[in-house]
Amino acid sequence: MIRYIGRRLLQGAFVLWAAYTVSFLILYLLPGDAVSIMASGDEQNAVDPALVAKLRSEYGLDRPIHEQYFIALVKALQLDFGVSIKNGVPATATVAEVLPETIKLAIAGFALAVLLGSALAVVAAFSRNRWIRTAFSSLPPLGIAVPTFWIGLLLLQFFSFRFRLFPAIGNDGGESLVLPALTLAIPTSAVIAQLLTRSLHQTLGEPYIEQIRAKGASEALINFGHALRNAAIPTLTMLGILVGNLLAGAVVSETVFSRAGIGRLTVTAVNSRDIPVVQTLVVLAAAIFVITSLIVDLIYPLVDPRINTARGAKA
Repeated sequence: MIRYIGRRLLQGAFVLWAAYTVSFLILYLLPGDAVSIMASGDEQNAVDPALVAKLRSEYGLDRPIHEQYFIALVKALQLDFGVSIKNGVPATATVAEVLPETIKLAIAGFALAVLLGSALAVVAAFSRNRWIRTAFSSLPPLGIAVPTFWIGLLLLQFFSFRFRLFPAIGNDGGESLVLPALTLAIPTSAVIAQLLTRSLHQTLGEPYIEQIRAKGASEALINFGHALRNAAIPTLTMLGILVGNLLAGAVVSETVFSRAGIGRLTVTAVNSRDIPVVQTLVVLAAAIFVITSLIVDLIYPLVDPRINTARGAKA
């Protein structure tokens, strides 16, 4: 197990390096830089070329790409991603300021997604009514197909503007979190429901289920004690991707509901070519993905001890 965790940590380090490098190259290849964009945005005052050149020199933007990259990479290994070109504040502090709001939104959205997705899958797989099974099985593809921003706008229209149950914008209190979290949860719950429903149908058709049923076990024990536990393994595999979907959805949700968070900061930083902030956000997202994947791997043996036995045999 220790050897396996060591290999996964090395793979995680490679993922972090690759994410940092690819994002650096993409931002470098985009036309313009942060200083030029800020200077060109001031239409009333004439731009002083000497001042622009001085600022580009201070931020190291006038150096060759390989020098910029290696200097930035060495600092990043020390968790120093530089100073935000837009506001002059360290990039890590800029991200840390808005991170708690996004964490609250992501946790609420993920909890709702797991509850909604699991409920849909259980009803679609275990219900004895064919019409109910068909109706609940048709909901996940619809939830996946509908764009996240459209879900947010619909929730705004009905629950904020028409019925005035929840605030439309802002970060004030728990009520302002309900609609953004639901906007995040609906597409993610649809993925969970689709995967879990398919896995439950396959598991219920396995021979060992028939053997357990022949021994006189109740349907509740078969469904929830055996089938659901084994069917959850493929869904656990997708947790890393689902967390990535939550981060991507946070960009849309926080923009629609005007919430201060990682999503809005990402849009602002990319538009202004604020490389230190963008790099911090990219590494943060990659680190979350790596940590989530490692946690899922460690949870596997708790769900199915056979996985731990097989892993030990390989080691």
